[in-house]
Amino acid sequence: MNAAASKPGEGGITPPVHLEFIQNHLENPGASATAAVEVEQYHRSLFLHHHAVEWEQARQKARTHADRLAFLENRLKETELRLGERPGLVPVVVEGREDSAPSSPWNLWELLMFTVCGLAIVCLIAFGISNISFNLLESGFITFRENPLRAFLWSALLPVCALAIKVGWDSLRESRTRDIYLWLCLVVGVLGVLVWVAAYASVYPSLSKGINDQIAALTVFDAPSTSGAAPRGLNFAGAKWIDVVTVAGQAVAEIFLSAVLGMYMTNLYARHRPVRLALDPASAQLDRVRGTLQDGIARERQGLGEANGNLVRLEHQLTAMLAYAKSMFHREAARRQDQVQKRQIILEQLSDHVRNHLDPVGTGNHPAGTGAVSSPYRGNGT
Repeated sequence: MNAAASKPGEGGITPPVHLEFIQNHLENPGASATAAVEVEQYHRSLFLHHHAVEWEQARQKARTHADRLAFLENRLKETELRLGERPGLVPVVVEGREDSAPSSPWNLWELLMFTVCGLAIVCLIAFGISNISFNLLESGFITFRENPLRAFLWSALLPVCALAIKVGWDSLRESRTRDIYLWLCLVVGVLGVLVWVAAYASVYPSLSKGINDQIAALTVFDAPSTSGAAPRGLNFAGAKWIDVVTVAGQAVAEIFLSAVLGMYMTNLYARHRPVRLALDPASAQLDRVRGTLQDGIARERQGLGEANGNLVRLEHQLTAMLAYAKSMFHREAARRQDQVQKRQIILEQLSDHVRNHLDPVGTGNHPAGTGAVSSPYRGNGT
């Protein structure tokens, strides 16, 4: 006799239904009223015997994840409330005060001045580099003749110097000191321009003389020279002082004027720049905490889902096992009922058959009166 029975498609449900236990209960005539309940209790106990530890672990795991999830959700709500009470951006502190005052919008004239100053700075830097580099190339030095790039590298000192002057102005904190610094740079730049103009006018007479005056001053004879005397107007290196003053005045003017234009552009932008805001440190910290809590909540929800899924799986396994056990019980009970009915029919048929064979013998051995009296009993089937 098989001790257990299970369907092929239910191989995942353990333990299998015990057919022997069902048959033993059906054979016990005194337990017919409570047999179905006892079969269900037995298989429930059998299932818990195999899966009680797993069931309790899943239940405790689900409870732990639920508690953690509730705690994290409460902390997330508190964090979001605190984050909602604080501003995300705060004004930047500039020169000891918050930069929260709105600035005026740009107008056409200021936009035009800003653009013109930018173009002027580019032109001054480009003209200064070109002037110095061309003078170096025309000086006749072999190092610049063979490698013209060196001349441009030497002349790159002009924009670097102008930028350094602008950085020095940016480093000042007091507005009065900045104004004095800017006006000094402007004065030096204008003086450089005036020196350059004066030197240029003295070197090139075409600025003050006409063509006829220049032709009349020409001569075919060499001017008398004093032997042994040093040329007038030359420095220790043999260069004309007027040329030195011209080049130096132009360089100084380009450096300081480009720096002054940069300062003016900075002031112009400061009047129209947007309010500078920065992230609130507390809000940034709360935002990071919120992200951490959201990640933790997602992990706890996943763990809670797995634990609840294991509980549901075990519950459905138990339900399926009990349903299958009940079906096996009813099937065995029906089978035994059929067997009892068939046995009863067979016994009745045998009883009728024996009675039919015994009736002729009884009629021959008794008198007629006795037979007349006994005939009603045969009609009653006794």
